[in-house]
Amino acid sequence: MSTTTLSSRNTRETKKLARRSVGPRKGPGHYVAWACLIAILIITILPFYWMVRTSLSSMSGLAEHPGSILPVDITLDAYRRVFGLVDLQENLAQGGAGAAMNFWLYLRNSAIVATVVMIGQTLFSAMAAYAFARLRWRGRNLVFTIFLSALMVPSIFTTIPNFVLIKDLGLLNTFTGIVAPTFFMTPFAIFFLRQFFLGIPREIEEAARIDGASNFGTFFKVIVPMAKAPITTLAVLTFITAWNDYLWPLLVGQREEVRVLTVALGIFRSQTPQGSPDWAGLMAGALMAAVPIIILFLILGKQIVNNLGFSGLK
Repeated sequence: MSTTTLSSRNTRETKKLARRSVGPRKGPGHYVAWACLIAILIITILPFYWMVRTSLSSMSGLAEHPGSILPVDITLDAYRRVFGLVDLQENLAQGGAGAAMNFWLYLRNSAIVATVVMIGQTLFSAMAAYAFARLRWRGRNLVFTIFLSALMVPSIFTTIPNFVLIKDLGLLNTFTGIVAPTFFMTPFAIFFLRQFFLGIPREIEEAARIDGASNFGTFFKVIVPMAKAPITTLAVLTFITAWNDYLWPLLVGQREEVRVLTVALGIFRSQTPQGSPDWAGLMAGALMAAVPIIILFLILGKQIVNNLGFSGLK
């Protein structure tokens, strides 16, 4: 009798363990969530795929089959036109607009502007964020609140005053004029790093002060190494923002020697001597302009998402 009871008890425990190993049942909401996720993913990837499809198609093929999902008459002629590997006659024969584009010069200019803005804004924003988070001075919270309120001011409102200032300083058509408005700091960058600095224990800084470190020494030798991850995240986000900027470089950098890639693509789009834009060439140029950003996200995408969540941003 006792053997039978023991075996039945073991059977019930085995069934319970089996149900636990299987996990909770997947209801309709689970599949609806997956369907929505797949739909959002397709909507997100579709423009990028369409850009690749257009860049690999010939202009004649695009005219004959504009709605084709797959590339039409697959060719790399669009990339050759963007890189300046064909002359004017061949460009027109391929169906291009005949527009010349010094791609490598514009790529270099974009890299210079984005890198300088990234270095300056990351450094000065980190120092300002540390001052707001750790240093004690009268009116600190009031100044931070006023400074943070600038997030509610659209950037277009400050474009004209900045342009007049840059013009009066004689900095039009220079790299200095392009990078000046965003070189030092932005409210978002300061808020982003301040959230992390507030989470660092004060005991670490007090120990550094006991060892004789100054405010600058504590910041550069103790705080910066500990904040390497969020500072790297801010640097990447700043680089991407500066790389994709269009309006300000268009207003300030009109000469070709300082023209950035986003502005060059807009001018390339407007050059239509044959009556229609070179869509294949435009998409090829846009794709090549996006390659550095794609590489950054592939390498640092997970770190960026984790640090944004850690800092309390939604």
